[in-house]
Amino acid sequence: MIIALVVVLLLCPCLGLVGWAVWKAADADNEATPLPSVSAPVLPPVLPSDAPSSAAPSPSEEDEEEFAKGDCVVNDGTEDNAALRKVPCAANTYQVLLRIPATTDGTRCKTLAPQATANYVHDNSIDLFDYVLCLKKR
Repeated sequence: MIIALVVVLLLCPCLGLVGWAVWKAADADNEATPLPSVSAPVLPPVLPSDAPSSAAPSPSEEDEEEFAKGDCVVNDGTEDNAALRKVPCAANTYQVLLRIPATTDGTRCKTLAPQATANYVHDNSIDLFDYVLCLKKR
């Protein structure tokens, strides 16, 4: 009985946090004012530089990479299949202005980060792990 009580006491806060995150994401969707449809540019591919690069991360490492506000990224993929990679902030990089969790609605950048010049949508098979990055070209 004590073990069951400990398990319940550990699970309740975790489930509460997940519920709160989903509720906040749904609440933010309802508060967003619809704007005229204007598509944000998709990240263009970054051409490789002449300088030799260090070993590239494996695809599994790229999938696990987390992006946060203030990070700078480049697109190693294409416009249709972007592959973002963190880099030091410099010219011709994109700075993350905002990360919007639990959504694939890239148009939310228009209202939440109007200075964004592009966005990146990460669509995971588990909706809770979806996110949108609002980006600004440096």
